[in-house]
Amino acid sequence: MQRPDSGPWRLDHWDSDGSKSFCSNGSRAALAVPGAPEGTLVEAISNGERILLKRTDSGAAIRMPEGECCGLRAVPMPVPAPAGFGWIGNPQLILRVPSVAAVDLAALAPPLRHHVSLPGGTNVSVVEVLAPGEARIRSWERGVEGETLCCGTGCAVAAAWLAAEGGPSEWTLHPTGGEAVTLSIGGLEGGRWRDLWLCGPVHLLGTRHRDVPPSQGIHS
Repeated sequence: MQRPDSGPWRLDHWDSDGSKSFCSNGSRAALAVPGAPEGTLVEAISNGERILLKRTDSGAAIRMPEGECCGLRAVPMPVPAPAGFGWIGNPQLILRVPSVAAVDLAALAPPLRHHVSLPGGTNVSVVEVLAPGEARIRSWERGVEGETLCCGTGCAVAAAWLAAEGGPSEWTLHPTGGEAVTLSIGGLEGGRWRDLWLCGPVHLLGTRHRDVPPSQGIHS
């Protein structure tokens, strides 16, 4: 991350395979890192995506990227369940299933993640609606090439798609990691969302310090 003298806070995220992509949970977590800008609201550009970060009593929230390039789109490949697809700084395929626990995600996700119709691939999530506004979700992330504890962008697209399918505009999602995240959608028009916020806990697990000349900002 780099804190400039003025303007938005700039963040870059690398996946475990060395590729770069927008990461909403990584952006939220950056607020807990020493040297992060102060204040309740922080404007940021994360991997080229303009976002807004907010400190909350329970952790941190992010307003997801929005605009012409972001939103729900037609599902680009055959899928074995009702599905939605969206671009939110990265691609997200969401499948609605009766039970996320019953899904063999390691078998289901890779063929969809690497489908020929998407040269760059896609993240794949399965979602199980428990009640209006509440669901379980499991996510298989590209770049990690495995199931992760919580994919923030996957949760956001899942909530937007479920809202577009007639569900409420506020959702609590329970990811694999066990800590729930909440989402709210300010509006949906033509598949494009407005004021799509994700809020969840942030834990500082450790720090690593090194001397960096002030003129170069703060990097990690």
